[in-house]
Amino acid sequence: MVRVFDGLAAGFSASNRQLVRLLLIASLVSLGGCASEPPVMISSYVPEAEAPVYKRLAPYNKPYKVKGKTYTPLPSAVGYKATGTASWYGAESGNRTASGARFRPHGLTAAHKTLPIPSKVRVTNLKTGRFVEVVINDRGPFKGNRLIDLSQGAARQLGISGLAEVSVEYIGDS
Repeated sequence: MVRVFDGLAAGFSASNRQLVRLLLIASLVSLGGCASEPPVMISSYVPEAEAPVYKRLAPYNKPYKVKGKTYTPLPSAVGYKATGTASWYGAESGNRTASGARFRPHGLTAAHKTLPIPSKVRVTNLKTGRFVEVVINDRGPFKGNRLIDLSQGAARQLGISGLAEVSVEYIGDS
């Protein structure tokens, strides 16, 4: 693999080698789409070269393990866009989120397994076209193949009462 990359990138400047590497990785990942099962979620995320130091050092942005699986938060959410299943939660009122804030069910917040905390994302209900901007301040969801877990207030604005197909797009740091 390294020899293939070296051969492909030999004629490029150092600044363009990273682009060649990303294109090679993207083409290899796209070959994974030849599997017999359809993908659960689609992502167009391309990592940013350097993330702010404060995000990398925060305890809630370090790798963590849940139910035997290790999750590694992204160093940056710039360019992140994915589609998948959204759920919502609200009974945990008063509990602390991964960011340390108290969970407020009627607020506009959400949990995501790997987006940096805090990140602001636009969540769009693909069935209705309704969208809401939420702040990622917690980790999850860890049930099924879900992409994002919305607060009750965010789910209400999207018209979600159970599960729904959504798109999630990074729009900035909060």
